[in-house]
Amino acid sequence: MKGLILAGGAGTRLYPVTLAVSKQILPLYDKPMIYYPLSVLMLAGIREVLIISTPRDLPLFRELFGSGEWLGMRFDYRVQENPRGLADAFIIGADFIGGDSSALVLGDNVFYGRGFSRTLRSAAALVAEKGGGAIFGYYVKDPGAYGVVEFDSQGRALSIEEKPARPRSHYAVPGLYFYDSGATEIARSIRPSARGEIEITAVNNAYLERGRLSVEILGRGMAWLDTGTYDGLLEASNYIATIQKRQGMYVSCIEEIAFANGWISRDDLVALARKYKTSYGDYLAYIAENL
Repeated sequence: MKGLILAGGAGTRLYPVTLAVSKQILPLYDKPMIYYPLSVLMLAGIREVLIISTPRDLPLFRELFGSGEWLGMRFDYRVQENPRGLADAFIIGADFIGGDSSALVLGDNVFYGRGFSRTLRSAAALVAEKGGGAIFGYYVKDPGAYGVVEFDSQGRALSIEEKPARPRSHYAVPGLYFYDSGATEIARSIRPSARGEIEITAVNNAYLERGRLSVEILGRGMAWLDTGTYDGLLEASNYIATIQKRQGMYVSCIEEIAFANGWISRDDLVALARKYKTSYGDYLAYIAENL
């Protein structure tokens, strides 16, 4: 399975902070924001990742991650010239995906909760073994700003609407999607919406109409954090800081995940720890000694 991170957009809701830098490069407490969605792909067992961003910002991500070899991974990069919608990621990344299944995560989505690694591995395995698509539902107070999934009395998904004026449920679809190899052709067949975008909801509905879409509810023990506003960015940072200080274990530490996955050695992790003259480096050294 291949992984895609869509890290484009202008971040206009965070102006003037994002006038000169990508929102996904901004710090979320002690890490660049993009570490958090990247960690999701890594926890799902994905080692090959494509980062899609604007012509201005893509060099920043290339400088940050390089080839990915230092994580035991492979990174590639593509430009999205204009914000044509989330499903455009599958068209831009068609040659990278090839005939494989894929997972798309949005570059500003942050997830944290018990058992999430198991949930991710299960979704990836389901798509790899049976095909189709796998997405998630998350209860929110005001769902109208998201794609909204409607369920029947048996918990089966009935419909998905993009930013509905009258939502049929309180379950929003977070920015994390698993699909089989058919996603690219489905994305190519989608006509732009009234907003002029190739909507990811149209991809989900295509799988739903074929009876090939699994929707799993992320329960109250999961956090899906908003980073699209000043307050959301601050609250997410404070949340991460609180978890890390309380538990002593870091959230979305990509070096730790690579080591736990067996993608880098203990010596590799020690060498990475020495690069950081901060508490982050101290944590990596601790993991190398104790994990």
